[in-house]
Amino acid sequence: MTTSSSETPGWHGIADVERDTGLSKDTLRVWERRYGFPLPARDALGERQYDNDQLIRLRHIRRLIDAGHRPGRVVALSLEELVGLDTQLRAERIQSAGSRSGVPAAPAACDEALERWMQVLRSQDAHGLRQALAQVQMERGLARLITECVAPMNVLVGQAWLEGRLAVYEEHLYTEIVQSVMRQALAQLAQARAPLPPRILLTTLPGEAHGLGLLMAECFMVQEGCHTIPLGVQTPLPDIVTAVSRSGADIVALGFTASQNPREVRAALDQLRERLPPQVEIWAGGQCPALYKPQRGRPAGAGPVYFPMERLQDIQQGVSRWRALAAHAAAA
Repeated sequence: MTTSSSETPGWHGIADVERDTGLSKDTLRVWERRYGFPLPARDALGERQYDNDQLIRLRHIRRLIDAGHRPGRVVALSLEELVGLDTQLRAERIQSAGSRSGVPAAPAACDEALERWMQVLRSQDAHGLRQALAQVQMERGLARLITECVAPMNVLVGQAWLEGRLAVYEEHLYTEIVQSVMRQALAQLAQARAPLPPRILLTTLPGEAHGLGLLMAECFMVQEGCHTIPLGVQTPLPDIVTAVSRSGADIVALGFTASQNPREVRAALDQLRERLPPQVEIWAGGQCPALYKPQRGRPAGAGPVYFPMERLQDIQQGVSRWRALAAHAAAA
């Protein structure tokens, strides 16, 4: 089977699939030989071309592998089977997070509002969505905007993209709108108060290009009066260490999504801990399950490698703990 051109609508070159899913070209070729999937067509030049259905299956496969499933278990599954496993996984995570946080389920009215906003997004009404979010921020405050609207909306948008019901450009549009609303709220907070310790440096490690969760965390930190130093995303470890030294940061806050390799995440956190001064804390949050597993033993009195921030609400407790320790040290 051949397609006429790599530009044919509904078809994707192997480089596009690699960027979309994070699965390398070599991995895609190995799976093709070993499992019979994906099974690309060929364009007029003989280059591999993948249709939308295969792309969506590969997105689900990547999520399940990140969650701990082996390729031999999931690569050959049908889309219906993959969706079933993925749905079960999401339900388990939601139930687990809910039992730990004690936060009640969102009311039906909230669900209806989120669905309306999804419709506004699909119509590419950037002004309408921005106004809706800004209105909630004005009525409920920044923290409730994030926890009651942005966080569940992120899930809906991500799932719609995963299932092919939302285009990549629509996901990008959503991210830009949410970021603009939150940054405007941050600017207003910065004008209203002078920042206090701790000084928190925020970034992600190389390979983690998603910064929305990091911005959400920064909003909670600024509301606690913290001095934040946002570096953006994908900062190499040596640059983080240099930035801490030059800025006098007390804490390094890192964000991780579920797409990050768990072993690489833990290894990077160990390396960063070794390079930073012992008094500088590392806070790690996001959707990577490896962050919330028990940490390896450390020398007595050395403290943990990092402090996990499983919920945005944990930031308030972290700031209070740090300030209490700082006050005790100053009084000693």
